Amino acid sequence: MGKDVIVACDFSNREAVLGFLDRFAGEARKPYVKIGMELFYGAGPDIVREIKRRGHRIFLDLKLCDIPNTVKKSMAVLRDLDVDMTNLHAFGTIEMMKAAVEGLTRPDGTRPLLIAVTQLTSTSEQRMRDELLIDRPLPDVVLHYAKNAQAAGLDGVVCSPLESPVVHGACGAGFVTVTPGVRFAGGAVGDQARVTTPAKARELGSDYIVVGRPITAADDPVAAYRRCVAEFCDEA
Repeated sequence: MGKDVIVACDFSNREAVLGFLDRFAGEARKPYVKIGMELFYGAGPDIVREIKRRGHRIFLDLKLCDIPNTVKKSMAVLRDLDVDMTNLHAFGTIEMMKAAVEGLTRPDGTRPLLIAVTQLTSTSEQRMRDELLIDRPLPDVVLHYAKNAQAAGLDGVVCSPLESPVVHGACGAGFVTVTPGVRFAGGAVGDQARVTTPAKARELGSDYIVVGRPITAADDPVAAYRRCVAEFCDEA
């Protein structure tokens, strides 16, 4: 599996995201696109189909978390959108994650990649301790959630690039790490607490990096995307 850059298209409407993606019409390498809650709720499932028709791979980032039966039924609906990857929250328990796999699997046995969010990259260890009442060290929590996800049959986790080495060490090189919290050297951190650069994420072993504002808010998004690809991917 080659490394790839996933562009977080955190826009609120169809016109904005399609206008942004029009900039990449001439690119040989079409960006892998993350559709999150803002765009999905603002534009509906048809935006997934439209972006897929344009030839982009899609990571549908809705972070499901509910009782197992509800998550199973929701995943059964999402599987028909033909996305390439989707996710849920690991703290929803192994039972919920197993139900998600079952719901996401099509009658022919195929399904999109399914990954679990361990801890959000905006969460610091202090916040986790003070607000969530989780007293274990953050790396231990991330690793435990990753092992739970693997036990439930998932393909990988969302984690900080800083946590990729320990996740791969415990769960194997084939267990996918999708890592937000990536910024160019010298760039603004924003609301992220655990960040690194594309080049450092590659060094740490991330399989995918998720990059939003450093690309979408850049003066030249195509140039910023190319820079990410050059720094992170196996091939430009």
